[in-house]
Amino acid sequence: HNSWIHWAQGSDHPCKDHSKVDVYPDTREYTHTYQTGYANLGNGQPAKLFSSWDKQTVDTHFKWMKENNIDTAALQRFASSVKRDPIAQKSLNGVADNVRAAAEAHGPKFYVMWDISGWTNFATELIEDYDTNIKRLVSSKAYAHQNGKPVVCIWGLGVSGRPNNTAGAIALIAHLKKEGLYVVGGVAKQWRTDTTAWKDVYTKLDMLQPWTVGSFGNVKGAEDYKKTLEADLTLLKQHNIDYQPVLFAGFTWANWQPKAVRNQIPREHGDFMWRQFVNVRELDIPSCYVAMFDEYDEGTAIAKAAENKSMIPTDQWF
Repeated sequence: HNSWIHWAQGSDHPCKDHSKVDVYPDTREYTHTYQTGYANLGNGQPAKLFSSWDKQTVDTHFKWMKENNIDTAALQRFASSVKRDPIAQKSLNGVADNVRAAAEAHGPKFYVMWDISGWTNFATELIEDYDTNIKRLVSSKAYAHQNGKPVVCIWGLGVSGRPNNTAGAIALIAHLKKEGLYVVGGVAKQWRTDTTAWKDVYTKLDMLQPWTVGSFGNVKGAEDYKKTLEADLTLLKQHNIDYQPVLFAGFTWANWQPKAVRNQIPREHGDFMWRQFVNVRELDIPSCYVAMFDEYDEGTAIAKAAENKSMIPTDQWF
């Protein structure tokens, strides 16, 4: 792209008042970083950021996953522009190659998760993207399998603001299953009580990941949400569909959305996320999906972050 993505609005150079992230990363373990327009960090070091186009960045991320017992990474793929934009395709495929190499080197598995946000023609173009760009990844020794089948995920099914093509979604799921794939759906949190046509889509999936980010905002809310997890689990067992609850560390995007409250859902020094893990363990659910590993722009990232003011730019709130 030869421009900044995620760190600032559009292709802006990240600098004072042009930040799209609330959480500043810990950059000490990267050998390659890129100069921003921020003032120096509190410790006097230049304010630099990483790029996932850089192999060393992704290798570092998978090294952290290995060190912290993260089993699998879901590679987010915003592919709505791939068919029409060769640069977008090259960028996404290049990052995917980095993920494959890093997973093979360090041990955690990976699989592809398509995000259908803004993707009107996802039902047909996703198949084309799989055939053209993704099928080659499935042969990797590090590609995740479940029930002997390679895993893929479609995120946004029935989620508000995403394309409302239920017939296309059903046909797409059937096609991917015919390809021998295990198909996960990132679905609306209210999937169980959904009375729209999406209710027929959910039962076609091998696994559901109901999206919970922002559903509660403190430890008590996380504790109370256990009732929802239990009801989801009970119904999915009846349908013989696997269940993977979504957990999140916190949420904040005030630099991106100026009207938003700073530190909107506080992490409470880990207690907030810990309570969500307790729910999963108490219900004996075998796995969970953590949203997200490196999503610094919505403040959900669990990857290493600045520990104090010495590690952030002096001219910008984080």
